[in-house]
Amino acid sequence: MSSVAEARLEIAQASRILAGEAILDAFGHVSRRHPERDGHFLIARARAPALVEPDDVVELDFDGRIVSGPDVPLFLERYLHAEIYRRRPDVEAVVHSHAMTVLPFAATPSVLVRPICHMCGFLHGTPCAFDAADHAGPGSDLLIRNAALGAALAEHLGEAAVVLMRGHGYTAVGASIAMATYRAIYTARNCEVQLAAITLGDPVYLSEAEASAADASAMSQVHRPWELWCMRHASHFGEIQK
Repeated sequence: MSSVAEARLEIAQASRILAGEAILDAFGHVSRRHPERDGHFLIARARAPALVEPDDVVELDFDGRIVSGPDVPLFLERYLHAEIYRRRPDVEAVVHSHAMTVLPFAATPSVLVRPICHMCGFLHGTPCAFDAADHAGPGSDLLIRNAALGAALAEHLGEAAVVLMRGHGYTAVGASIAMATYRAIYTARNCEVQLAAITLGDPVYLSEAEASAADASAMSQVHRPWELWCMRHASHFGEIQK
């Protein structure tokens, strides 16, 4: 299987996994930097993630235009992927989610998402929520529907692994599809635990050193949850892999 075919398969697998883990529903999307062409990335056509197949994946340039594949409807927010790839050469995959467990933190400027367990060290340094109103005015639909908004979001993300988006959701990035999928899932899990801990009192979060060590440890084993999630949610792609 070629590297491009493998990338298309991974996007389909991740889409199914994230839908199965209730991180994506009818909305949200996964992309991967093109493994062979600079300035391009791969993303599914506009389709519910639980239905994505490898053949749904098209190639776009960083201006959000189809350069390889059929002329199909595209996600409105493809620009957030394009501009993150443009700004962050270390990023190989992007997940955008509207998971409801994260939204309370995106709506509460005074409370940052912080790593509260050793599985979530990547959350250290997560910035305050991006507010589309600061860039699109007070009457937008909060979607990242053009390159200017995508660039503003990428700038706000900075060097972090996750950026929250007020009234909208969040975006997670990683050095692989497996890593970005892991981070998208565990951001939601961390928010569940963090909210519960806040109701009990004053949580103790991971220090910067603990977060760094914990993340390195977890990422060295990211193939384990990826393998489990593929078996649980994307096992019907097994014949394609052989």
